[in-house]
Amino acid sequence: MTNHTPSIGQPAPDFTLDSTGGPVSLASFKGARKVLLAFFPLAFTSVCTAELCSFTDDYASFTALDVAVIPISVDAVPSLKVFKAQHQIGVELASDFKREASRAYGVLNEEKFFANRSYVLIDKAGMVRWSFVESANGDKRSNTELLSEIQKLRG
Repeated sequence: MTNHTPSIGQPAPDFTLDSTGGPVSLASFKGARKVLLAFFPLAFTSVCTAELCSFTDDYASFTALDVAVIPISVDAVPSLKVFKAQHQIGVELASDFKREASRAYGVLNEEKFFANRSYVLIDKAGMVRWSFVESANGDKRSNTELLSEIQKLRG
């Protein structure tokens, strides 16, 4: 297990997590789609709600660039399902309840036992191409910035 985010150009650590739409595996996207992992601390908090609703609002912009958005938190799937329904969130939410993906990507706050807000962009070959870890969980990247980073990728 690592305690730092994978470097640009490194293979993205694979994972399989339960989600609000069933199991999701990073390996299933390899060769098919780019992936934006969006680790968020906890469901039902104001910044997380705003962030996930904005992914829903701009979902077509992400899919037009052939990107799967996978928001990940340590919340259990039943909680994520209620959160998703309550806020009409359009993307499926992945549960890292065992904290394995958060640890593999070096974003788990071991003291608070949830992931720090962070983003990892993975190309179709499964390589990390961009990442950003917020210095404070109350901050978030705008979709404009995320889409700009995605547009820099070829293919």
